[in-house]
Amino acid sequence: MRPVVGQTAQRSLTLTEAHVKSFAELTGDYNPLHFDEAFAKATRFGGLVVQGGLTTGLLHALVAMDLPGPGSVFLSQQWKFTAPVYIGDTITAKAEVMSVHATKPVTQLRIDVTRQTGETVLEGEAWCYTMPPEAHNA
Repeated sequence: MRPVVGQTAQRSLTLTEAHVKSFAELTGDYNPLHFDEAFAKATRFGGLVVQGGLTTGLLHALVAMDLPGPGSVFLSQQWKFTAPVYIGDTITAKAEVMSVHATKPVTQLRIDVTRQTGETVLEGEAWCYTMPPEAHNA
């Protein structure tokens, strides 16, 4: 099914210490902002924060599984982090279709990620390309 302008989707995740640890094991991001409570408390964040890749990772799942959906990959992303995400926060990624290319499977999305309080933690836009399954068999 081809996306249409105005279509939306969202996906939520509660971030835990286990997520932070797993992400660090995969990427090597052991920044003390994520693991050292005393260090993190002494910063403007005031406590442990999750890696930004966990926040954006939820967007990858949203695009790949929900909108535009299976077979979709990012072509480009332009977003900014507007607030930290803390261990224990439940974040909700939302995407809205802003445009759909007339002749190519390319979709422009407006992106927002909020925490359980409604505060925006990330905002921006992304362009996605959707590969239909038959494309690799041609």
